[in-house]
Amino acid sequence: MSPKDGSLGDAKFAKYTVNHEPPPPSAMTTTQSTNSGVDKPIAKEKDNGTTNPPVKRSWREKIRLVANNVTVEPILAAYIMPSVLSNLATQNLNLEKACRVNMAYGDEVCDALTRRQTANYTLEEETVQQMVARMAAWKTVIQSLFPCLLILFWGSWSDRHRRRKPCILIPVVGEFLGVVGLMLCVYFEQAPMEAAALTEAIFPSLSGGWFTMLMGVFSYIADITTEEDRTLRIGILNVCFSVGVPIGMAFSGVLLKQIGFYGVFSISAAFYVIAFVYGFFFLEEPQSRPEKSAEQKSLLADFFDKEHVVQTFRVAFKKGENQRRKRVILLMIVVMVIIGPLHGEMAVTYLFTRFRFNWSEVEFSFFSTYAMFTGLIGVIFCVGILSHKLNIDDALVGVLSSTSKILSSFVYAFATLPWHMYLGGLVEIFNGTAFIAMRSIATKLVSKDELGKVNSLFGVAEALMPMVFAPMYTTLYAATLRVLPGAFFLLGGGLTLFSVFIFLWMYRFQVRQRRNLASADAESAAVKDPNGNINAIEALVLASEAKGQMNGIIANVIHESLEHADPISTPPTNTAQQIERGIENHGFVQEEKVKDRDC
Repeated sequence: MSPKDGSLGDAKFAKYTVNHEPPPPSAMTTTQSTNSGVDKPIAKEKDNGTTNPPVKRSWREKIRLVANNVTVEPILAAYIMPSVLSNLATQNLNLEKACRVNMAYGDEVCDALTRRQTANYTLEEETVQQMVARMAAWKTVIQSLFPCLLILFWGSWSDRHRRRKPCILIPVVGEFLGVVGLMLCVYFEQAPMEAAALTEAIFPSLSGGWFTMLMGVFSYIADITTEEDRTLRIGILNVCFSVGVPIGMAFSGVLLKQIGFYGVFSISAAFYVIAFVYGFFFLEEPQSRPEKSAEQKSLLADFFDKEHVVQTFRVAFKKGENQRRKRVILLMIVVMVIIGPLHGEMAVTYLFTRFRFNWSEVEFSFFSTYAMFTGLIGVIFCVGILSHKLNIDDALVGVLSSTSKILSSFVYAFATLPWHMYLGGLVEIFNGTAFIAMRSIATKLVSKDELGKVNSLFGVAEALMPMVFAPMYTTLYAATLRVLPGAFFLLGGGLTLFSVFIFLWMYRFQVRQRRNLASADAESAAVKDPNGNINAIEALVLASEAKGQMNGIIANVIHESLEHADPISTPPTNTAQQIERGIENHGFVQEEKVKDRDC
């Protein structure tokens, strides 16, 4: 049975939703037997080898069941699509502002660059791209600076108050204000490139941005799922992410040509409104809000309490069983080498394709859509087949994903023809699953009360990466523009190599843990076999216990007989005579004498 055919039972789906009541326990698991005053539960159904028959559902019931288990997925999709949809328009707006306002090249040159007729304006194209690349360096610092600080407070606050919705909805408000500000920059034609960059960066940054949103949705999913199904649900969440990106990229270039900046930004704003309305009215918190403590604080004092930031680091890096702290630190390194190159490449890939292949925004959106769809296929295969069906370890999935990224970096770096880029997208098909594997492993290391703190720490690592990698990539791209424009791809491939080693170490660690558990199970199985049948060792133990109980009963009978019997005059004194009569126990001798006397 799988979620695809809708044949999962109520008990299976009850783990996914907040609204479901837990299913009633079956008689096999609740019936108890008493032995010497001690209750012992009867073995579960799986121990007896019995399974429930599959529940047949109509299509309407299946659709209702799936709809009842939909939680944060629509919000994430409605948040990702407009962000990607407006991203290409924002980059073109920055190029337009740099050309027309900052450099003042005039309409003839800037219109030619917009139409990609750059044969006679190669120098102008290089100048504009270098200016935009330098601007992207400090813009990403602003975009990441405030989330780095806020996400520490967000994680601790959401854990203490069991509130995940504010972490999800406030970034939506920030993105909405950002696109409204960009429309104002379009309206004021003489506004420079820096004004558009600040507008694009400041509002999402103050609201937490992508980092707070991802921390909120992953903490929410971890709250409502079990460890066994968490990888699948995180994979489904990543599928929503992967679907939203290609849809936004597919329409970004076409819509920009057809309806311009105003149309693209207006559609994005409408999506943000839909996401906020759905989350505010239809999304429920995973758990009820706990009672307030005796010490009352104002909202700001409670939110910005520095003690909770210290507690976040203390919880995340505290020592625990199974090398908990070491694994958390290694996962943070994985975050850096996976998320960092992603943000760095996002800053310069469009500029690279414009310069290397003379692509327009439409051609770039087609390629981005193709790359995202191939990545979606890879995610579905890894999560649905490798992880869910074949139970492949998350660390091995991460190794496969990182290897795919390393190989594709060479294809992209040395691409000279457009079809080389499409080949690179095919080689990179499994790249998106490293993020799933990393998140799944991280959520299984800590308890639910610590999810927000640990996820916020991972969010800090993610938020720091654009501050480091975007300036690094833009500087490298501007320096190697005339030598090897794709050199930044090689940088990303080299950094991803660290994640391969870390995932391999984690896999070996998991293998050792399974062996230890298997040996412990084997020791416990020495008394009972896997089917619950009593073996020879336990039979001897039970026989010994029964013999002891019987001896006790016999002793009581003998004692009562001695109390009611008259004294015997001459008991046999010769042991040989007793043996000859077949009696060795003195108690039985007395009993025999009593019987003779009665006769």
